[in-house]
Amino acid sequence: MTTVRIHAGNAPTAPGADASRQRAQWADVAKGACIILVVLWHVIVKDYLQISWHAGSPVPSAWGTLGEQFLPLRMPLFFTISGVFAANAVNRPWRVLGRSRVAKFLYLYAVWLLIHTAILAAVPDFPTAHADSVLGLVEQLTITPSNLWYLYALALYFAFAKAVRRAPRPVILAAAAALSVITAAGVLATPGDRGGVYQNLVFFLGGLYFKPYVERWAATATNRRLALTFAVYAAALTVMAVAGSQRWVGVWPAVSVAAVAFGVTAAERVSRWRPVGDALAALGRRTLPIYVIHMPLLALLHGFLVGPMSGLGGGGQALTVAEYPILLTAVVIGLSLAIHRGLLAVRATWLFEVPRRWRPAAPRRT
Repeated sequence: MTTVRIHAGNAPTAPGADASRQRAQWADVAKGACIILVVLWHVIVKDYLQISWHAGSPVPSAWGTLGEQFLPLRMPLFFTISGVFAANAVNRPWRVLGRSRVAKFLYLYAVWLLIHTAILAAVPDFPTAHADSVLGLVEQLTITPSNLWYLYALALYFAFAKAVRRAPRPVILAAAAALSVITAAGVLATPGDRGGVYQNLVFFLGGLYFKPYVERWAATATNRRLALTFAVYAAALTVMAVAGSQRWVGVWPAVSVAAVAFGVTAAERVSRWRPVGDALAALGRRTLPIYVIHMPLLALLHGFLVGPMSGLGGGGQALTVAEYPILLTAVVIGLSLAIHRGLLAVRATWLFEVPRRWRPAAPRRT
């Protein structure tokens, strides 16, 4: 069965390349953790907090607060890893890069945007933005990406990194950092998910430009560094929350840098802890189907669950209020992977990869 990875480095590993697989294990662990956090956040804000919890418990607000603590970590870490794996692709000719990366991610974005639009239209009360007109759909396809914005951003980032590859890296990185800073400070208008695209370019370029340092940071990770980076990240979150400084210039990107340093360290340490590390790495190699399937699936489940869960008596809600987000996250991820397997079984591979006739031809051997 073919596995499609969401990051740029999705070439199959050559037989016998055990050492290479081991070196990349931390990255797959990080991706696995990130996709769990993505689904968990959507479960919390789009389903769990929409339920009428009348048992008088502080647990729902605690789940909301917990989910917010991972916002500086999830996507910056995801994009940093994507940048690390982008180095070889960016050095390829435009014709190859355009087809294998830029066109690929735009194709996947467009296909799944149409699917999301159709399904979400059937669940109008689900709290996520979707196009309700042709003009709205065109806008989401072009300038204001939907909740599938990660794919949209990757296409733009690859094209941008290729276009500026001969420019001084400090200048490009400084410009991307400035874009992230002013976006996080609320200076730029960011309808839809445009803000995520603006804010995370610097992390993609950071992974691309500082690949050797990121890999060395992972390779030399220790438990002491894990404790230190966690303490720095936790302290930064605490100070930001107490001071209400999320919109202060430079604060959010700085906290995200601390989060990425912690995330890379934690991923490497967890990768050594089997079977947890192996399970997360296996999930990290299957992030694409989870990413594109989970939102419409969650919308459909929400339509079935929100009424009955809101109508449960106090005793029933007391039994479910704490573990509900964990259980539903596991269900959504499991069903997403099952749907992916079913789609591949009926040869719907075009939903997860560019049709073969559109792919760049393999270089001829001389």
